[in-house]
Amino acid sequence: MCGIWALFGSDECLSVQCTCAMKIAHRGPDAFRFENVNGFTNCCFGFHRLAIVDQLYGMQPLRIKKFPFLWLCYNGEIYNHHTLRKQFEFDHQTKVDGEILLHLYDRFGIKKMASLLDGVFAFILLDTANRKVFLGRDTYGVRPLFKLLTDDGFLAVCSEAKGLTDITHAMATPASIVPFLPGHFEAFDLKQNGKVQSVQMEQFHCCTQEPVHAVYDTLERLPTRSDEETVKSNIRTLFENAVKKRLMAQRRIGCLLSGGLDSSLVAATLVKLAKEEKLQYPIQTFSIGSEDSPDIIAARTVAAHIGSEHHEVNFTAEEGIQAVEDVIFHLETYDITTIRASVGMYLVSKHIREKTDSVVIFSGEGSDELTQGYIYFHKAPNPKAAAEDSVRLMKELYLFDVLRADRTTAAHGLELRVPFLDHRFTAYYLSLPEEMRTPKHGVEKHLLRESFKGLNLIPDEILWRRKEAFSDGMMSVKKSWYTCLQEHLESMVNDDQMEKAHKTFPHNPPCTKEAYYFRQVFEKHYPGRAEWLPHYWMPRWINATDPSARTLSIYKPDKDQ
Repeated sequence: MCGIWALFGSDECLSVQCTCAMKIAHRGPDAFRFENVNGFTNCCFGFHRLAIVDQLYGMQPLRIKKFPFLWLCYNGEIYNHHTLRKQFEFDHQTKVDGEILLHLYDRFGIKKMASLLDGVFAFILLDTANRKVFLGRDTYGVRPLFKLLTDDGFLAVCSEAKGLTDITHAMATPASIVPFLPGHFEAFDLKQNGKVQSVQMEQFHCCTQEPVHAVYDTLERLPTRSDEETVKSNIRTLFENAVKKRLMAQRRIGCLLSGGLDSSLVAATLVKLAKEEKLQYPIQTFSIGSEDSPDIIAARTVAAHIGSEHHEVNFTAEEGIQAVEDVIFHLETYDITTIRASVGMYLVSKHIREKTDSVVIFSGEGSDELTQGYIYFHKAPNPKAAAEDSVRLMKELYLFDVLRADRTTAAHGLELRVPFLDHRFTAYYLSLPEEMRTPKHGVEKHLLRESFKGLNLIPDEILWRRKEAFSDGMMSVKKSWYTCLQEHLESMVNDDQMEKAHKTFPHNPPCTKEAYYFRQVFEKHYPGRAEWLPHYWMPRWINATDPSARTLSIYKPDKDQ
């Protein structure tokens, strides 16, 4: 988890432009560096480092003696770098996981390089010998990347959009800043004046395909039979493998634990593997809520069962409301459910940073999208429609849950790891028969729950616990976070503003006072950038006007069951 930033062909003074890179300093609190590119006076890299692997040689842009013409700035973790190094007999100069990109690019070119990476990444690769610049981003966009490209070929790239909003350029018209598409790479020709021209944009992996790197995986080939027992065994094997490969770190590992199914499976598997790998410290788990909230109580049960060193972070509605503006600034979105759910994650991340030494944080993101965990899946017209919507959600993760998870942790210099979004695990799960993956007997994620039944990995009441709306589970039974937020914002926006909302905000007009307030804060920090969000996150197949599960007729919170 670092911050990367680069400019190619800047017309303005670089020392002025470089101040923009400081806006993402929170992503890498350990060190930072700016470096100009030899021979290209108006090109430079900026890098904020969070040191997780190779304390000595981990600074970037990464360059090695063997390829003096290659410059690499990347943010991410490549979990199979040892495997690939052995497989292709590469001679490495450092212990940095990203060095593998340079060797793979030199041998196979950009497309195969990107396809062979098992991990999460966003990269900027400069090849001065062939005058090329390449950008790339992992399958689900777990690591963020934004680009600004002007009509005359000035390219600016950054981990977060806020590092690009104040970049100046010679053109009169404002340049658009867009999120770089996950699972894609883009190639540019680099001219002598440092300007670029895009020559290729291509997808190298889609979530439904078996990843190219699977053939070199250390995990043996799985049985291909589709009977239920084989499938459940494969799910367990792939999930455990996903957690295991993510233990790669020289900093302390912890885990977010909401007491729901997904984070509980991650935490329990993590604690089990940490013992097997003989980690020198107990795994810390973290939950957030108010004292009697369902999530806090459930998380306590799980932590006691798995034997983690458990931390509870209590917060009041007032603290949550106070954090909203900071949260929107870090998220760079005005999506309603994303902001609501981010407040708790932002506050728990702040606690982890200030009060503990855990830096690498595991989390359960991606499971709801993959395993049809949202409550609205009960209303899917048929298994095919449900399966298609699951893939749509996976492809849009970078706009919603993955964005929330990255920004709320990155804001406090933590690195997030999400085993449910492991390439092999997701490709396998999405390849299963459509009927197998739908909710059964009124319970969502039935197949996932069945796969871990009878193992005593987590308590039974957690394994079969219904999905909570995050806004319900996090606060008191008497009054949810959702309700507190609505009540507070009622006075912040007047009816007159609501009537004109469609005119004031023609793109994604807000339908509620809460949405209007979020949009106002967003526009204050990022005026005219509403296009970053193509649409609000909303449930399907039901007449929903609010993204919260608690507003759906089919929703039953814990306390009502």
